[in-house]
Amino acid sequence: MRVEIDAHHATASHERHGQGIRPKIAYMTSRFPKLSETFVLFELLAVERQGIDVELYPLLRERVTLMHPEAAELVERAHYQPFVSWPILRSQLHFLRRRPGRYLRTLGALLSGTWGSLNFFVGAIGIWPKVVHMARLMAADGVAHVHCHFATHPAAAGWVIHRLAGIPYSFTAHGSDLHVERRMLPQKVTEAAFVVAVSEFNRRIILAECGLSPAGPAPADLDSLGLDSPGKVLVLHCGVDPGRFRPAAQAREGDGSAPSATRPLRMLCIGTLHEVKGQRYLLEACRLLLDQGVDARCTFVGDGPDLRLLRRVSAELGLVGRVDFAGQRTREQVALLLGSCDVAVAPSVPTKAGKQEGIPVALMEAMSAGVPVVASRLSGIPELVEDEQAGLLVPPRDPAALASALRRLHDDPELRCRLQRAGREKVVRHFNLHANAERLADLFRQAAGHADPPSAFPHVLSAGSASAQP
Repeated sequence: MRVEIDAHHATASHERHGQGIRPKIAYMTSRFPKLSETFVLFELLAVERQGIDVELYPLLRERVTLMHPEAAELVERAHYQPFVSWPILRSQLHFLRRRPGRYLRTLGALLSGTWGSLNFFVGAIGIWPKVVHMARLMAADGVAHVHCHFATHPAAAGWVIHRLAGIPYSFTAHGSDLHVERRMLPQKVTEAAFVVAVSEFNRRIILAECGLSPAGPAPADLDSLGLDSPGKVLVLHCGVDPGRFRPAAQAREGDGSAPSATRPLRMLCIGTLHEVKGQRYLLEACRLLLDQGVDARCTFVGDGPDLRLLRRVSAELGLVGRVDFAGQRTREQVALLLGSCDVAVAPSVPTKAGKQEGIPVALMEAMSAGVPVVASRLSGIPELVEDEQAGLLVPPRDPAALASALRRLHDDPELRCRLQRAGREKVVRHFNLHANAERLADLFRQAAGHADPPSAFPHVLSAGSASAQP
């Protein structure tokens, strides 16, 4: 049975929640706007549609030449802060005069917790002044909860804000932010109101790092979710809008556009051009397909440090003219590209440094658009792409297996059709942006209800405004 989206879902949810508590939530990110981090941008917008007031506090402003149109308004109202300024210095003096012990203990714990990692330690020193200032700004502005995307510097910032201003916080752990290095992760989890893992794979890593048993799933019922219990580490998938990414009007099979002996197999690979994405193995698979007589064409969407390497490999393999490096694209442009391809490929690999994918949003977009997918059996990917059911999985770094899976899709129209339907259904049911944003908004309301009253931290608000003299 084909599952379709309820067009009134988001509106009805907004109306239901609009009459209840409307807390102010601060979203904290590493950088904004970042074109590849659509999961942050569109989650934030979806949460706002649930009747939540959202304020955006990026640690850094990303300088971009292309951004999603939806990000423009958020950039205008985001609370960007320099590394140092007079208001920032006044906030340091404010806390030092009114709660010097709290200020110094928090700074000492942050530095000792990140000692031994150049990235974490230098990052902690760099963000400390502005995060202290943000704590004062948020308290003055009535922020009831802070949600941080990524378990690294943003989660550390949420932890600092919680300690200084008493505002509860949570964070989402995605991929390499959790897999490479986990400095202070137990402290961040212990003091968080709740923790979101984008996959069960990630949830088990978090629980193991914190010395908790991974047996059994986290409570699915919000009423049974104790925010001070181990169950606060829960799985909440990133999601996509199935109304935005939907199958093309005409069925691919039987309309003359399906891959055949006389028409190329059109492949699309979306993601930052980086080792962890494994694009060079797709290039090798393309060469194998050509050697087998399959007219393979591949478009890479994205930019990154491996662009020159991939161009060179493409030339060495004799793929010039068959491979297109299309650069960065907006969400709308990606949707159009998905409508004209035969298969989406995510040949992800673990890197020597330990980086791994979480669950690529590009795969969710493709499956929602009715495009069959081939991906690596890695990390949380099998939780989205059930092998032989919602897509095809292959071992990482195996061009022969990748070429074999692509050849199957080229040769078998029934397989393509079955995977298209099942992939779409999987996303609509379990990776739906609207449904997941509704659950996240409920968690925010619940956590905000556990916040300390302003009177518990009078020192934060006593100056009247965060820019006033201490």
